[in-house]
Amino acid sequence: MLPRPCPIYLRRIASPLTYAAIDIGSNAVRLLIGDVVEREDHPVIKKISLVRVPIRLGEDVFASGAIGNAKRDQLIKSLTAFRLLSEVYSVRALRCCATSAMREASNGTEVQALAERESGVAIERITGTTEADLIMSTFWTQDLLKDRNYLYIDVGGGSTELTWIEKGHRKRAASFPIGTVRMIQHKATMQAWRDLGGFLKDLREEHGRVMAIGTGGNINRIFKENRNAYGEPLSRKDIRKQRERIAAYSLEDRVKKLRLRPDRADVIIPAADIFLFVMEHAGIEEVFVPKVGLADGIIFDLYTKQYGRAKYAAAQE
Repeated sequence: MLPRPCPIYLRRIASPLTYAAIDIGSNAVRLLIGDVVEREDHPVIKKISLVRVPIRLGEDVFASGAIGNAKRDQLIKSLTAFRLLSEVYSVRALRCCATSAMREASNGTEVQALAERESGVAIERITGTTEADLIMSTFWTQDLLKDRNYLYIDVGGGSTELTWIEKGHRKRAASFPIGTVRMIQHKATMQAWRDLGGFLKDLREEHGRVMAIGTGGNINRIFKENRNAYGEPLSRKDIRKQRERIAAYSLEDRVKKLRLRPDRADVIIPAADIFLFVMEHAGIEEVFVPKVGLADGIIFDLYTKQYGRAKYAAAQE
């Protein structure tokens, strides 16, 4: 009997528009590998691989002010694995951005230097404004009416980024130290909430009723729980309904019965509360949920810098 032939494993041949983005967030660290598909109306990011590791750096930083050794080591291992996976996919470029927790950590510089040396991945600790700008750039990859005005709302583990867009142009952006991990540790200050409310009050007085775009893993999950069709907006009433429904379950049952990840089960309620606060104070009734985030913005930024700057600039005219 002849031996069975061994399977041949072929390495993926990457498109010249394949990029990798690493988002070092306060709740999780994510790797997104994606192709930029150039359509006639606008580019689209086709997700090839998405890996998420729930390290939760903010748990250390918001409690003690510094990143502990255990989470530091987890970060280094994750970044090393992400770099190797990016090499397998032959990405055109890789960019790694760290947000709120790494920005605020008292030992952030030391952790960054060690992580870069051990993993081979260069890390940028970006400002809240830069984070908001990168998230806002995904506007050009979505099937949204480009002549309308929108408020981009991104709720993360350590901060909430808001960006006001008028006909495709960013007019105002602000970052507030109010996030889901920060909230469960009772570290979101009353002054931060007042600042957020004041920003939204000014926006409402200037523009009246506004439309919104919501990003982040929690609003994506609420959208899924509400069983909305793709492209259908999520109403404030529906967010509140899902918030109350999920809150009625214990953390254990949210994992067992609702099948939420453990690191999603405890932060989804504070995320809903932040969205409800923003929507109520800005007079927003519905929010579009395109299922994009910072990593998508990083990939789009890499694309525009290397290939699409002229097209991107023309699209904004």
